[in-house]
Amino acid sequence: MTQPEKSPTTFSGYHYGWDGLGHVHNYLLPTLNRELDALPIAQKRVFDLGCGNGSVANWFAQRGFEVHGVDPSDSGIEYARRSFPALDLRQGSAYDPLAASFGAFPLVVSLEVVEHVYAPRAFAACARDLLEPGGYLLLSTPYHGYLKNLALAVSGRMDAHFTALWDHGHIKFWSRKTITSLLEEAGLRVKRIHRVGRLAAFARSMLVVAYRPQE
Repeated sequence: MTQPEKSPTTFSGYHYGWDGLGHVHNYLLPTLNRELDALPIAQKRVFDLGCGNGSVANWFAQRGFEVHGVDPSDSGIEYARRSFPALDLRQGSAYDPLAASFGAFPLVVSLEVVEHVYAPRAFAACARDLLEPGGYLLLSTPYHGYLKNLALAVSGRMDAHFTALWDHGHIKFWSRKTITSLLEEAGLRVKRIHRVGRLAAFARSMLVVAYRPQE
């Protein structure tokens, strides 16, 4: 779906070349859709933290949600504004005081973002602050576990998987334990984790359902 920015002095993440959904959404969105049907969300308002080219934000809008979001990518926001002008999608990141600008939401979504973040605790705190008490976070990230890591090592695919030569690529590699620790340290509570894409032990990604406790 995307290619990294060329300039080593640019930390805006991906360079986007189109406005459509990516292959990862083929296995993420069906599970996310089932969660939307199951979660007790009183108002259909969502914040997309790392909205990229706006394609997922538009997917929510097509389901009747009022959508707001940010992404640091110049090209991503350019596509988002051009293709989905009715949506409130702006340039920004989890390092900005987003709650002060946008307020709080019953739902925050962040798909395949946290693995790119240099300061994940700041990211988690930002997601928490964007949530109303009782609000839900739907977060996805590539899955890592013992059997999958072993398979990658045995197959000789570890170097390709860790993308060391990919500018602005994956820099954090999350397991169920570490992503749970990150979110709970920020004051969220993890309700469940789905492993999606392939068999569970070798899943491509995990979709985390977390919430901000009532205060």
